[in-house]
Amino acid sequence: MKNIYNLHFWFLMQYLQFVLFGTIVIFVFLQIYIFAAENPVISLEQSLYFTLFVFIIFSGMTFYLSSRASYLIKSRLDRLAAYVTTLSGGRYAERIERVSVDEIGLIEEELNNLAGTMQEQLKSLQRIATERSTLEKQAQQAAIIEERQRFARDLHDSVSQQLFALNMLSSAAVRLIDKKPNEARPIIFQVSEIAEKAQGEMRALLLHLRPIDLKGESLKGGLLKLIEELEKKTPIQFELKLQGMEEIPETTDAHLFRVVQEAISNILRHAQASKIQMRSEIKGAIFHLFIGDDGQGFDVSAEKWTSYGLQTMRERCEEIGGTFEVRSKKGEGTYINIRIHLLEQ
Repeated sequence: MKNIYNLHFWFLMQYLQFVLFGTIVIFVFLQIYIFAAENPVISLEQSLYFTLFVFIIFSGMTFYLSSRASYLIKSRLDRLAAYVTTLSGGRYAERIERVSVDEIGLIEEELNNLAGTMQEQLKSLQRIATERSTLEKQAQQAAIIEERQRFARDLHDSVSQQLFALNMLSSAAVRLIDKKPNEARPIIFQVSEIAEKAQGEMRALLLHLRPIDLKGESLKGGLLKLIEELEKKTPIQFELKLQGMEEIPETTDAHLFRVVQEAISNILRHAQASKIQMRSEIKGAIFHLFIGDDGQGFDVSAEKWTSYGLQTMRERCEEIGGTFEVRSKKGEGTYINIRIHLLEQ
């Protein structure tokens, strides 16, 4: 393992090397003088003592000078380290004082410039976050308004017209019930059929208003609970084979649950189906969800279908990185296939 020296020891070693080299040079020159001079004023023993004396004196000076130099540099480096710690804590408004014009002073200036840049970037990020929050609130408000408009339009196009028909037929039945009961009977049957259809429409519309929070439940658990409730309130039958849902990330559960809600709501309102099939599985790294019904089907290319429910489901799938495919033909039901790529764990 390599030895790790502190700054003071490094300076001391550098100074001692210089002193040792200088002492050796002095000793060599003294020996040359002793051997070259006819009557040298210093003996060999005295030269040794003198050299040792010089080494001790210069070593003491070296210790003092190295300590002083290392202390000055170390104190400035400690200031730099403390300032870097301050910046790492997010206090970008702080500045370090430049004490001298040298290499460390240049680093201090660059750190101050970096802090200024980071402070400006932080302000920009905060401004962007504020603008994004405002845009998100506006988008949410727009989505709420759009959903309300859609709900009002659906009420007008379906339930309100059916209620108007119920009012007209029930009024006619009241007028005929005493005088012509045989003619009133089929009208009453129509009233019953329209009322049942209006009830189904309301259930489907109210399904849109259900909260999408699974409240701690898994995706599969939430779907089973929803389907169990629908089986009690509607005559429609469900065939389920749900596998692999436990691999779906929690951040995706709510979106996928809302897509299934939308699909079932559309089936209840438009398909006139008696059975809904729902299957899920994982093939490779892709989660597949299949939803089908035995209803009347529709023309997929028709604008009214691509503009409302199907478009909403497609957008929700795209938000979670999935794909949405629908196939339908009049008289042969509707089939929806959702594919979501799963990230490798």
